[in-house]
Amino acid sequence: METLFSGLTLLAQWEVLVALAIGSVGGVIIGAIPGVGAAVAIAILLPATFAFEPIVGLTLLLGVYGSSMYGGAIPAILINTPGTAVNALTTYDGYPMTKDGRGHRALSLAYSASFFGGIFSVVCLIVLSPVLAMIAPHFGSREIFLAALMGIILVIVAHRGQVFAAGMLACFGIFISTIGLEPAKYTKRFTFDQSWLASGIDLIVVVLGLFAISQALLLLVDKEHKPGSANVDGNLFAGLKDLFRFKRIASASSGIGVLMGMIPGVGEFTAQFLSYTYAQKTSKNPDLFGKGSPEGLVASEAANNAVPGAAMIPLLALGIPGEALTAMMLSVFYVHNVIPGPQLFQGQLDFVVALYLALIILNVIVLIFLLFSTNLLLKIIQIPTRFLGVMILTLSFVGVYSLRNSVTDCAIASAFGVFGLILKRLNLPIVPIILGMVLGGIMEVKLRSAMARVKSPLDFIDRPISAILFIMIIGILVLHFRAVIHEQKARRQQREEGSSNMSTQQG
Repeated sequence: METLFSGLTLLAQWEVLVALAIGSVGGVIIGAIPGVGAAVAIAILLPATFAFEPIVGLTLLLGVYGSSMYGGAIPAILINTPGTAVNALTTYDGYPMTKDGRGHRALSLAYSASFFGGIFSVVCLIVLSPVLAMIAPHFGSREIFLAALMGIILVIVAHRGQVFAAGMLACFGIFISTIGLEPAKYTKRFTFDQSWLASGIDLIVVVLGLFAISQALLLLVDKEHKPGSANVDGNLFAGLKDLFRFKRIASASSGIGVLMGMIPGVGEFTAQFLSYTYAQKTSKNPDLFGKGSPEGLVASEAANNAVPGAAMIPLLALGIPGEALTAMMLSVFYVHNVIPGPQLFQGQLDFVVALYLALIILNVIVLIFLLFSTNLLLKIIQIPTRFLGVMILTLSFVGVYSLRNSVTDCAIASAFGVFGLILKRLNLPIVPIILGMVLGGIMEVKLRSAMARVKSPLDFIDRPISAILFIMIIGILVLHFRAVIHEQKARRQQREEGSSNMSTQQG
């Protein structure tokens, strides 16, 4: 109870509340503009948050992170264009409902399901906090190294069909993290006698290049596009009652979102896919899915909004980010010398509780804002894409230069921006590079620390938690290779069947 009161006191500062309100409302607007998304907004905001107190900067970023998917549902439902990538599944049932004249019901259900998923995940976190506080001290260097390694492996295998590319890009991220002075003896690595490489390549410079500058270039080189206009007529409050008809789907989907959010490298896409599949298989009307099913819409939105809260668990408990946005937040911790991990739960539990409460408040702010301001928001988001690209490019370079007043950083960010544009054009993932940089640094430091107490390879897994993590890594690899073998067999069988059919026809 005392910890809860301390968390409320920390959250009640006017700077924190203002940051939370700006982040929540701004995140909805950013999420509703197709082509921007939370990653671009957080990348641009990162340099500014370094000047704030840790709780202020993190609540601002949390506001954007937690609310962007609410906004992304609006264009997905009304104009069949997802505002953020994770709202793509929302178009399957949201847009058909709009075409049937049920757009207000679709939006209302999306808001209600998102709110339910967000609150559900935070309640789970608050319940799990005491458990995390007890478990976290048992994580030493070996356990955190293995958890980070598992995160890298999960990020790679999660990109089905692009595993090799994801693995190469993750290794590239790990390589980037090694450039500069190494942390033990401060010897230079991969600097090639270039003084500007001695301090390494800054994570924020890479983030701004890969996410913000690349997206700005993409908007500038593509054809001019202005989001379509639409108005919503009807009662948006009806969905709050309507959700009770689908409480089983909402609860199950939120639970899946929490579980997927807790696992590093998995995230919203897997949570949405699993919850949508579950909803379809257990529905009395599975044929309606993809044609305007309220159940499909609820499953999609509840799952993706349950992930942000749950993704904070590995970040806060172990200092391991689960995806790109939490990796960006980790840099805010490091700048202010607040090290997430076991010691955070032991010494600063009020700080953790304040972040959880901020997640609850942001969901309330967003729901109230959307119920009263959806039509106004639809007018705000009709910004031509090239104008948006110029704005993002300008803000990105301002952010990069403000980090260290360095033109070199701007040049590095530009290079990564062009590289990010190429990856987007080739439909290759960017996230493995960022997680490779962050987790690679963690793995190196923890491995060096652990090796002082390791005499043989088995000493690395001689404790219960490290043994469990090692078994999980082996299990993930076995399941992945098993799935790959099954896919290859299925392809071979299809080819053989195709060739036999051709020979039959020729005969």
